[in-house]
Amino acid sequence: MSCEDHSIQTLRESGHRLTPQRVLILSVLRRAEGHMTASEVRDHVKESYPYVDASTVYRTLGVLKNLRLISENNITGGESEYEWLHQNRHHHLICRECGELTRLDHRYLASLGTEILEDYGFKADIDHFAIFGLCTGCVSELAARDSERILTG
Repeated sequence: MSCEDHSIQTLRESGHRLTPQRVLILSVLRRAEGHMTASEVRDHVKESYPYVDASTVYRTLGVLKNLRLISENNITGGESEYEWLHQNRHHHLICRECGELTRLDHRYLASLGTEILEDYGFKADIDHFAIFGLCTGCVSELAARDSERILTG
């Protein structure tokens, strides 16, 4: 079964109607290469279905998020972005200094959900994490500045 077929089946099984707009929104997110804002999703859908409105897009994104077919994040601090959650779940390392974004394989967080369930009885959705810190380049630059400050201080 393809990812889109699985998503359509998930929508049907959850009692949601399968409208042309929902199928197009699913398709746009499925084919996107990364994160998309709701506005970007709407613009892509409008190419095939010009009468789609923003409220339909936002409602559908909410449904897809609740069904865990997509993730919502606010990595940049601006408008929320959405991304297709597929078999290859991943997370992001974000440098708080330069903004560099590094993709983090799910294997680093895979056991976290199990440990939380065992320790707290809480079933966590470990779908899409953003971890902030400093990238290698910024760590090196910071260390160099600290060394220079010590030498000249």
